[in-house]
Amino acid sequence: MPRRLLQLYIGLVLYGVSTAMFVRADLGADPWNVFHIGVAKHLSLDIGTVMILTGVVVLLFWIPLRQRPGLGTISNVIVLGLAADASLMLMPELSALPARVALLIAAVIVNAIATGMYIGAGFGSGPRDGLMTGIHARTGWSVRGVRTAIEVSVLLTGWALGGTIGVGTVLYALAIGPLIQICLPWFRQKPTLTSTPQTAKIV
Repeated sequence: MPRRLLQLYIGLVLYGVSTAMFVRADLGADPWNVFHIGVAKHLSLDIGTVMILTGVVVLLFWIPLRQRPGLGTISNVIVLGLAADASLMLMPELSALPARVALLIAAVIVNAIATGMYIGAGFGSGPRDGLMTGIHARTGWSVRGVRTAIEVSVLLTGWALGGTIGVGTVLYALAIGPLIQICLPWFRQKPTLTSTPQTAKIV
């Protein structure tokens, strides 16, 4: 349990760090962060505050979908935004294009590692992923179709509000799936088998 908790919170903090890296690279971000950036610009709020508020609103949609949040869900709502704002305070703005490109590539990699860590810890999905699985469970629509519809919607809304769409958005779309597939087995917690005179039990 301590190892899983440590993995969960390191993963969530790293996810917030990757969000700050996308912002500082300013070359486009993943759909949800395009949305967060757009809302933050439109309402003159810190991006971390927007991330927290968005997580709360998305959780409200869980109620009719009969989804139950776990520790990872609640932690996701709080930690991502705080980590993103703290990272932005420490991370300087960049003007040189090569440095921004390098930061963008690093952001995608860090995001994949962070996702593998917090999902692998097994404390429940984040609000956004839970929305996808909840709609799938209630409607029978394909996960791929639901995920695409949600991400296209938030991407277009974020872009309309001033979020940055660019090469980073395309890079994320192409690379994040394969990278998470690589990273997730590194961090997935496996049950431990212990033997007793009668049988082997999973603990």
